[in-house]
Amino acid sequence: MVMQDGGTVDIRPGADPGRAAAEHRGAYLATALSLALYAGVLFAWTVYGLVQGDGSVWDFLEGLFNPAASPAAQIVGPYEWAFTAGLLVIAGLALARRRVARSAALLSGFVLLAVSLREGVGLFDAAYRDQYSNDTLGSWVLATRGLGLVVALVVLFALFPATERRRGEQPSAPGAAGPEVWWLRSSRICGVLFLLMCVARIGWTVHTVTAPEVDSGDYLHRVVDGSVIGTLDLAAPQEFTTVGSVLVLLILGVLALRGRREVRGALMVFAALELYMTVRTVVLLTVTDFFNRSFETPEGALSLVTTAYALAGMTSVVVLTTGRAFGPYSGLRPEGVRTAAVGRGGGV
Repeated sequence: MVMQDGGTVDIRPGADPGRAAAEHRGAYLATALSLALYAGVLFAWTVYGLVQGDGSVWDFLEGLFNPAASPAAQIVGPYEWAFTAGLLVIAGLALARRRVARSAALLSGFVLLAVSLREGVGLFDAAYRDQYSNDTLGSWVLATRGLGLVVALVVLFALFPATERRRGEQPSAPGAAGPEVWWLRSSRICGVLFLLMCVARIGWTVHTVTAPEVDSGDYLHRVVDGSVIGTLDLAAPQEFTTVGSVLVLLILGVLALRGRREVRGALMVFAALELYMTVRTVVLLTVTDFFNRSFETPEGALSLVTTAYALAGMTSVVVLTTGRAFGPYSGLRPEGVRTAAVGRGGGV
């Protein structure tokens, strides 16, 4: 025991509140291996595209953050690059049996399942199926799609039952700024930031779909049908990533606003992915001198404001979800923290 401001803080070693229970070891291990395997496959495709392309390694590294330097045709794109890095991080957390990995892995599983279902719809098209037979990489692409479906099912079936009991987490004393108050506040802030980003993206999506030169039916068709694009590239089309991001922002935003602590990992990973894509946008706007011309039209001004909000908002979510405020105090038992808080207040 250690005295602090008239109260006590229990610093005796105990169960790590950030680690999953021992009975879920198998589920987390299966998740880690599955996600690491799929990340390795995506990395292999990235290396293959780099070797087959005309650019150098430096060109690829520059293209990671500068869209203007990226080659026009790519087997995998920036979303897949970010997804690969995210999968490796989640796999590492799952291997360490960290509870924060669960929601992030489930989000990844749902993304892979959505990609697989979209590809399954495309396979109903005979011409698209023929491409898998005629293209030299067709069998490898199909195997990658199949692996994605298997990984998605393994992750979802393994982690859905791996729920955690609240271990030693009880409501704080009235007026005490205990762990529950801090993580609830951070969670709601993240929820509001996600929902505002969702509203902005819905607005831009509607603006795009209702433009005279855009066929709304074709736009929605590209979201759910992999055969519309007509190529076997593993890079996700913009229509799919846009609609998918709207759904993720909405669902995670609502859950975070309701104070669901278990979505912390999903918030952290998706905010990091969005932040990476926003940084790429900022770099593109810089090299194309868009900033000097952004206020010439209302659309340009709104685009700049949206980009600035995405940069600030997603950075805030990453900071909040990686800090202590979102989870239990590291190494401190909640009852010890409550005792210290009550002691500072002079009693209940």
